[in-house]
Amino acid sequence: MKTIEIIGYRRANLGKSDAKKTRQEGNVPCVLYGGSEQIHFHSPVILFRDLIYTNEAHFVHLNIEGEECQAILQEAQFHPVSEIILHVDFLRISEDRKIKMEIPVRLVGQSPGVAKGGALVRKRATLKVYAFPKDMPDHVDVDCSALDFHHSVKVGDVKIDKLEFLDPPQASIAVVEVPRAAKLAEETTAATPAAGATAPAADAKKAEAPKKDEKKK
Repeated sequence: MKTIEIIGYRRANLGKSDAKKTRQEGNVPCVLYGGSEQIHFHSPVILFRDLIYTNEAHFVHLNIEGEECQAILQEAQFHPVSEIILHVDFLRISEDRKIKMEIPVRLVGQSPGVAKGGALVRKRATLKVYAFPKDMPDHVDVDCSALDFHHSVKVGDVKIDKLEFLDPPQASIAVVEVPRAAKLAEETTAATPAAGATAPAADAKKAEAPKKDEKKK
């Protein structure tokens, strides 16, 4: 897995007003967990572009005023409207301890269902992976080459050495769905009676209605 370097500067004040000022100056308030103490710092927002806005996972080499360590992005908070990064949490890591990470999923393989006109729908963009840092991948390839209509690949179907997947085994990662036009065509065909056939209700009414000659008698 690739490593991105982020340079940080310790924060002296931790109030909301100071955090707001930090963001206005083009920086992101951050916290580093996992050591003997929590370290509050801020980093230029531009440094997070290749870490957050990407389809691959990364390790982070933090340099906070000369104090360096390896870490992973644990959580990022965004403004609900502007989507500006509000706050980022990092977790210090070491090579001898397993870690949990959200690893992006990459769908590979040509699905038979898609070749017939179906749509491959992604149900999970990431998977929770538990492994040693040296074994952690930057993405997980999920093979969809056996998927036909209404078939799905589940978390339990993915087997990779040295990786433990923490999502529910029965959770779907991707599924091939029948196109809406095809569904409507099937429903129309099922609802239309065969040529020459008479609706059962109509037959019953004809049987119940007395003939004109019988009424006169």
